[in-house]
Amino acid sequence: MAETIRVLIGDDHRIVREGLKQILADAPDVQVVAEAQTGPEVLAEVQALHGSEGLDLVLLDIAMPGLDGLDVLQAIKREHPRLPVLMLSTYPEKQYAVRCIRMGACGYLNKSADPDDMLAAVRKAAGGAVFVNQATAEALAAAVGSTGAKTGLEALSHREYQVYRLLTQGRTVSEIGAQLGLAANTVSTYRARVLEKTATKNDVELALFAERHARNAKTP
Repeated sequence: MAETIRVLIGDDHRIVREGLKQILADAPDVQVVAEAQTGPEVLAEVQALHGSEGLDLVLLDIAMPGLDGLDVLQAIKREHPRLPVLMLSTYPEKQYAVRCIRMGACGYLNKSADPDDMLAAVRKAAGGAVFVNQATAEALAAAVGSTGAKTGLEALSHREYQVYRLLTQGRTVSEIGAQLGLAANTVSTYRARVLEKTATKNDVELALFAERHARNAKTP
């Protein structure tokens, strides 16, 4: 790692990017060298900076337009496996942390984290370690300690999970297809699998399932 940690921020909200830049600006050993507001822009910036040659860390939002943050994570780890990616989200650790780390992320951090925790996560991840806070550690322990067949959200594949998240945001099949680059009938197939694995019958029940799951995830 270079003496100065060179960071790329990927988030579609300008106010969030500005807030992150302000936090990182207070650290003399951290420099934001690029930013992007869509998934494809993140990948373009990574390529322009030659991956780990020009970057030490990517701070990446999960909910990215144009290309889902999890797909961006996969693409980065495939093309630049040595480049650390620290995932950011407004969702509780119990919902995404384990999935992100299994996909190669070097950590998961809620956007509401304390600035000191944010800087600690950046330094640890850029140094090649995995940043794990208490909430993430508990989620990982629960995942490791679980036995038997996976159920509910744990049973969803990466693509099914993307479709699930977009369905619960009120997106239509055609809108999901356009965002993920899939045919409508393919999205419908994934939707059917999501409903089956979450034991729900329609989008209304799926939305209620997601609400319950989010509420449970916030419970200590």
